[in-house]
Amino acid sequence: MDGAPKSTEQIRLLLHKAVDIPNPLTVHIGEEVQIDRISGRGVRIYPGCRITGAKTVISAGCQLGAEAPATVDDCLLGPQVELRGGFFSNAVFLEKARMGIGAQVREGTILEEEASGAQCVGLKQTILFPFVTLGSLINFCDCLMAGGTSRRNHSEVGSSYVHFNYTPNQDKATASLIGDVPRGVMLNQPPIFLGGQGGMVGPLRIGYGNVVAAGTILRRDCPEENRLITAPASVGKTTEFIPGSYPDSGRVLGNNCLYLANLAALEAWYLHVRESYFAAQEFGALVSAGAREQLTRARQERLTRLRDVAETLLSPSSPERGQPARQEERQAFAAAVRRLEGLAAEGLRSEATDRAAEEFLRAFHRAAGSGRGSYIEAIQGLPPAVSAQGVTWLHGIVADWCAQVSGAVPALNLFR
Repeated sequence: MDGAPKSTEQIRLLLHKAVDIPNPLTVHIGEEVQIDRISGRGVRIYPGCRITGAKTVISAGCQLGAEAPATVDDCLLGPQVELRGGFFSNAVFLEKARMGIGAQVREGTILEEEASGAQCVGLKQTILFPFVTLGSLINFCDCLMAGGTSRRNHSEVGSSYVHFNYTPNQDKATASLIGDVPRGVMLNQPPIFLGGQGGMVGPLRIGYGNVVAAGTILRRDCPEENRLITAPASVGKTTEFIPGSYPDSGRVLGNNCLYLANLAALEAWYLHVRESYFAAQEFGALVSAGAREQLTRARQERLTRLRDVAETLLSPSSPERGQPARQEERQAFAAAVRRLEGLAAEGLRSEATDRAAEEFLRAFHRAAGSGRGSYIEAIQGLPPAVSAQGVTWLHGIVADWCAQVSGAVPALNLFR
């Protein structure tokens, strides 16, 4: 095929590997795509698809474009992932994750095992734990959601739901924690239900087992668990809006700190627990590295957004500059952001948390074995006492982060 377009040669190589491409002339494969990172076992690429990016990985059993053309750019796909149509860039999809037609999934996103979205779902800087299910017509950027124990008993986001992640002050320090990492990774928590045609005004925290009524716009944290949450309809009240003012900066900072601390816990879980299960899969090392890269991106995103708020608060044009009573709070906010940046750069270890990690990992390997089987089955098969040890370890990571920040800025009332 001398002189043939590079994409044509790439397609020829995929066909030679037994990749199923029903209509090769309609498919584009970028010349930078590494063919040895695309499995030849059970992969189907439907007409109209575009695959680009040197980092792209497509594992066995993946299906691309079954409902409409799919663009896949620098994404890492574990086994049996289905991307049925839409745009997917710089994201990671673990085993049996699925997205429907019209999806737009961008950087900082991880869909863990069997997480899914129906048609027209937008995700960016989003982490969905196993089984979490999104309906249709959803914008769910800048949040982490856990909860549920199976595909039948899963956390759910109803159709036409919005996570409001952009404020009138033009910042995105709005990441919401729906569930948490320390208990969520154990896959034994009750599901969370967010009713359709509703929304959340980030940054918020929502506890396990909560049911949010359809049409409800959440504006306050509800870390309590097993609650039915409704919110009254707007009565049209108006109050003065002061651009650049952050009257609730302590809560904003506290929730962002908790989010970053949970990301640190999740990174430790990926490194010390998930790694052996990735290693047992084709391209598993690449997918594992890609997932941890997304966690790094998520952390960088949160720190960038917090820096933006700190700069606004300290700006000479800030309306709060004329409020001496809030000077200490503004300075404390900026100091806390610097402390968070330091923790992210240097890492954080405490003897108690290290000891808890060692105890859990010993017990985990005794209970789960070699790490060569199903990750989901291994985690759900842990004895309750071992799962509790894991929660203690990961909670320790979160607590260490929060203690470092709250101790550095006692002027702010964090973690209310």
